[in-house]
Amino acid sequence: MFEFKIIKKAKSSLARTGIFKTPHGNIKTPVFMPVGTKATVKTLTPEDLESLNAEIILSNTYHLMLRPGEKTVKKMGGLHKWMNWKKPILTDSGGYQVFSLKAKILNDGVEFNAHTDGSKHKITPEKAIKIQHDLGADIIMAFDECANAESSKKYFEEAMNRTHEWLKLCKKEHIKLNKKASKKRALFGIVQGGIYKDLREKSAKFIAAQNLPGNAIGGLAIGEGQEKMLEMIDSVIPYLPENKPRYLMGVGTPADILEAVDRGIDMFDCVLPTRLARHGTFWTNDKLVHIKNSKFKEDKAPLDKKCTCYTCKNFTKSYIHHLTKESEILGARLMTIHNVHFLINLIAEIRKHITKGTFKKWKTSRIKSSSNTSREKKNSQNRK
Repeated sequence: MFEFKIIKKAKSSLARTGIFKTPHGNIKTPVFMPVGTKATVKTLTPEDLESLNAEIILSNTYHLMLRPGEKTVKKMGGLHKWMNWKKPILTDSGGYQVFSLKAKILNDGVEFNAHTDGSKHKITPEKAIKIQHDLGADIIMAFDECANAESSKKYFEEAMNRTHEWLKLCKKEHIKLNKKASKKRALFGIVQGGIYKDLREKSAKFIAAQNLPGNAIGGLAIGEGQEKMLEMIDSVIPYLPENKPRYLMGVGTPADILEAVDRGIDMFDCVLPTRLARHGTFWTNDKLVHIKNSKFKEDKAPLDKKCTCYTCKNFTKSYIHHLTKESEILGARLMTIHNVHFLINLIAEIRKHITKGTFKKWKTSRIKSSSNTSREKKNSQNRK
């Protein structure tokens, strides 16, 4: 049901294009996955996402578990039917959200109070997998511990070991549930280990040994800086099988995507396109721009003269400036369309240049033009 095939390898780079087959269609890689945290990519319809060439979207287990509850989603026919989204869906395990709530960590899972109403909950590895099976995603993530960036090496190692033990439990539960399922799911394991090369290598070896359909790298872009993030990617790539997709979780600035693809990463997700849009900010090829700036009040140009998205073909900076200043929903929607288009189009360009054999040279020139946007939110706090 799940098969990854490498189509083309770049010259002088670990970048590659590929096809990942799923029950809801094939995914061309590298791929950027728009984030639909609560079963919706904010302000966009499924038709919008189709027109933007989104190949897969991501939803969040933690939020959907709390509201409306995974049983409701299952009763409604699963995420695909409920959302009217016919292409693949990935769900994260909710681990990042749980640990951001300062959960009580136990050997068999975590206890936490919901951010919605303070109610007490417990998630075990088995429960995280069961919830995701009920939601009906194509790709599901193992329950892991994403340790705080300020943690000591000793704690990072403890969290990594816990993540490994939990993965064994996740895998066992997943195999059991998959046997009964009419539509199969693919479980990805997650490499942890903080900013320590030896821990990352150890974790990558363990995750790879589980022989799952894909492998993810977690716990990055949470304050460590781009240089350290890339160092950690470099440390694990040699141990993650070449014939499996590699997913860098929660990363999505243009420069980060370019650098990560160069290092052999295939999959990305990030809330930045929608979050920046809601705050009146959009990408162009060489910078981030804030539409509320008074100079745009009477600007007749589109957000980006080179962009072919619906927003840029039909509206001026002046109009979108007005909508954003007035907090009109249409402003956030138009900016979101542009930002999601920007990243998906960047990924399409990456695939094109890998295919043509010009990726390395093009990437170098592209990085120079986008260098002032590479850390626009300093690690962006871009998790779901």
